[in-house]
Amino acid sequence: MVTASHSSVSFDETDTRHDEMHSTIEAWIDELVDDVDEAQASEEFQEWLDIQSRFHDYSHRNTLLIKLQCPEATKVAGFNTWRNEFDRYVQEGEQAIWIWAPIIAKQCPECENSPSYHEDSECEYDETPPEEWSKGLVGFKPTAVFDVSQTDGEPLPELETEATGDAEDLVPTLTDAASDLGVTVRIVEADDWEHGDAMGVCEDRSLHDLQPVVKAKARENQADLAVTLIHEYAHALLHFDVNDDTERAKREVEAEAVAYIVGRFLGLDTSGSAFYLAAWENDDAEVVQDRLGRISSTAQEIIGIVAEG
Repeated sequence: MVTASHSSVSFDETDTRHDEMHSTIEAWIDELVDDVDEAQASEEFQEWLDIQSRFHDYSHRNTLLIKLQCPEATKVAGFNTWRNEFDRYVQEGEQAIWIWAPIIAKQCPECENSPSYHEDSECEYDETPPEEWSKGLVGFKPTAVFDVSQTDGEPLPELETEATGDAEDLVPTLTDAASDLGVTVRIVEADDWEHGDAMGVCEDRSLHDLQPVVKAKARENQADLAVTLIHEYAHALLHFDVNDDTERAKREVEAEAVAYIVGRFLGLDTSGSAFYLAAWENDDAEVVQDRLGRISSTAQEIIGIVAEG
């Protein structure tokens, strides 16, 4: 007998438990995809997505430069971009974060230098005059940017994605399950948290037991803390040895879908996840269905261990 909605779910019949768990999780993922579609159409989400699209994607080396200079940075933009596009102003005395910005200029079709460098080079290309050359990347220059925390002004729109529900005993249950999942878990007090706006992280293997280390920021909302733990457990199980940065969005979709399903099984309201999923997927929720197998098996593994505990 399967019971669902936003109350705890149970699969009591041993003979049919496996099939019921699988079919129920499939149904929940279908509902999640529908929620994503609805979220994408909402005015609130579109406003938020528009803001996100106006922040530049940075190369790996620029991301490293930002992290080295301002580890807590979450959204960076230039002085004029903050002022003109977001009606925010860099606070007096703030130190710039320096990154490499591309230089786009007309370039020689053969040596690919700008006209000034082309003149000083040994390139003999002269089929078309420089004013007819196409523009392209000719180099990089140091450019100053600032994190949103260094600015004041109009607030950026945010989406409410916290989970809710009765989770008084759930966080201890989830931390107890960590060892069976092959994960080391730590709840870190807010004053000691070193990961910026992130609510949880999955880090390198522990030197003690070589297991992935999951850290979650302590908070009053125990339901949201529980969902964060599940999300990071999913990363530990699915993605710990995946180093391809281009897969980041898909990995987040998988982990958030697992958190949605397991949280729902445990009686939590995780419907706010739809916004998060839609944001990571750039309006494409199909990846949730494409990866149904990975999401389902990981959710069932976590549910099985937590349920036994």
